[in-house]
Amino acid sequence: MAEQREKLHIVVFPWLAFGHIGPFFELAKLIAQKGHKISFISTPRNIHRLPKVPENLQPLVDLIELPLPRVDKLPENAEATMDIPHHLIPYLKLAFDGLEQPLAKFLERCKPDWIIYDFAPYWLPPTTSKLGIPCISFSVFSASGMTTFFESIRRTTSGSESSWSKDIPEEHNESNESGVSDVFRVLTISDAAQVIASRSCMEIEGEALKVCRSMYSKPVIPVGLLPPSLQFSEDRNDENWDTILKWLDKQEEGSVMYVAFGSEVTLSDEDFTEITKGIEMSGFPFFWVLKSQNSSNVELQDSLVNNSGKGLVWRRWAPQMRILAHKSVGGFLTHCGWSSVIESLQVGCPLVMLPFQNEQFIVARNMEEKRVGVKVERSEDDGKFTRESLANALRSVMLEKTYRSEAEEMSKIFGDKELHQKYIDEFVEHMEIHRPAIKD
Repeated sequence: MAEQREKLHIVVFPWLAFGHIGPFFELAKLIAQKGHKISFISTPRNIHRLPKVPENLQPLVDLIELPLPRVDKLPENAEATMDIPHHLIPYLKLAFDGLEQPLAKFLERCKPDWIIYDFAPYWLPPTTSKLGIPCISFSVFSASGMTTFFESIRRTTSGSESSWSKDIPEEHNESNESGVSDVFRVLTISDAAQVIASRSCMEIEGEALKVCRSMYSKPVIPVGLLPPSLQFSEDRNDENWDTILKWLDKQEEGSVMYVAFGSEVTLSDEDFTEITKGIEMSGFPFFWVLKSQNSSNVELQDSLVNNSGKGLVWRRWAPQMRILAHKSVGGFLTHCGWSSVIESLQVGCPLVMLPFQNEQFIVARNMEEKRVGVKVERSEDDGKFTRESLANALRSVMLEKTYRSEAEEMSKIFGDKELHQKYIDEFVEHMEIHRPAIKD
């Protein structure tokens, strides 16, 4: 019966961060594989940074560029969170809000069957309501992160607690330079949506998904973990990967600690020093993907890294999936962003977990319970970690085989393409069945 249904036109509109754009793009391609037309909307520079759409999907996936409005204090050519330090993100949100009119014009012209959006465009529901376009709010975070976030909001607004859960910083409940708080954006978007889609699956987060469903009076549909393909790497099969591969091939099997903290974590000089010294104390060679804004003191970075003598620092784009899958990599020192955890466990690589913000603490706690890695201990008094605590966590993961074996066992779920395709099939079927009435 499904084959006889008329094909859909779906607009996909992520927030301007590649931790969001990546999963939204994966979801868009998987929907397109079912024969539906996708309009994937972002800003020009972000669209150009996407991997090439697979040839068989190119007739179905339109990449729509909406120029980002200029905003004072936002650097020129800054179109994603990876382009700016953390304190300028509110100005990026202000620029993002300037997309309201051009997006409304696009929607009026093409009248899609559905729009799948992120947490940020709080201004969009009046337009979609006027045009009769049903909305899906897609969360790229773990279901556990979603439930903690909404439970914290509920406790705060009810007055039952004077402060948020320690996992959720107060800044999200405060208005910023964009004029509204993140909490206001999330609540407005989720309230207006007909469906909540979660990047999760029952096999990993069954209880959290049940709690999430109890919070809403609307469908909550897991779309699977969206384990990424190696396409991001394959599209950039150039001297970057050749250089990395030559270095990795020279290392002993399982000896290298891969280090990456994503595009949004900003390390203080103190954090950077403790991490570098902790890696040095552990004695393992390392491959560190280091973003330029991760520390205000690049000279300090170079001095510490060069003195360690056993590693390679990479300041450009790196094919993370390929690196994690290489036989020389024995562990992943990560901030525990949900995408990074999925990529690592997809290939059975165990985790050394050093969360810094938001749901990263929740993901780290859950993964430690599953014994696929070790969380770096922090002081209960000031929340700081030391080089000793980091070195201890590194040694545990690299030397104790149980973490590798548990991670490899978990890869049977995280990397199960058929399992996650089943979730996509059910999600798409919901959109097909509940498509709006034919529009004029």
